[in-house]
Amino acid sequence: MSEAKRLAGEKAIEYVEDGMIVGVGTGSTVAYFIDALAAIKDRIKGAVSSSDQSTARLKQHGIEVLDLNATGPLSLYVDGADECDPHKRLIKGGGAALTREKIIAEASRTFVCIVDPSKQVDVLGRFPLPIEVIPMARSLVAREVLAQTGGQPVWREGVVTDNGNLVLDIHNLSITDPKGMETALNQIPGVVSVGLFARRGADVVIVGGEPPRVL
Repeated sequence: MSEAKRLAGEKAIEYVEDGMIVGVGTGSTVAYFIDALAAIKDRIKGAVSSSDQSTARLKQHGIEVLDLNATGPLSLYVDGADECDPHKRLIKGGGAALTREKIIAEASRTFVCIVDPSKQVDVLGRFPLPIEVIPMARSLVAREVLAQTGGQPVWREGVVTDNGNLVLDIHNLSITDPKGMETALNQIPGVVSVGLFARRGADVVIVGGEPPRVL
């Protein structure tokens, strides 16, 4: 799958225009995009990063990393996903960067999602749904999620997000109404962010392959 990820990441470069500040996500597929972005770094103004991991890789390549508060709205955000349905709705957060990813997606005019073919599903939920939670609310949120969805919450032990929070992974879901579930789970006190990207899904999905497919 690494070849499919590389092809998807390199294809996304076609959406980068001169003078842009590029929103950059997190994960193994995005790493290929960052490496490809380095080849044209003199054409862009810089990047806004969704994680410490991506920030380090961008800086390694000499790409300036900017603060979203200073840049204002972005033209382009490129990120991966753990699952993608036919309506370009996503599950994200396998790398525990879902909150910052959601913020940058919201701030961007065009969200290009890059995936390998294994990430495509008919119905979201095969991949456990990540939820970032305030530490003191971990058990409360888990009980509420179980009551609302019937899914099985599992604390991702040993993982602390870049924001200093914890992650619950919700197993055994079949998400037929992603937007409704996203809205409902966001109302639980202690939830920072839900790994459903349905209210703000992808605008373009690039599926890695030879050649890559653009959806």
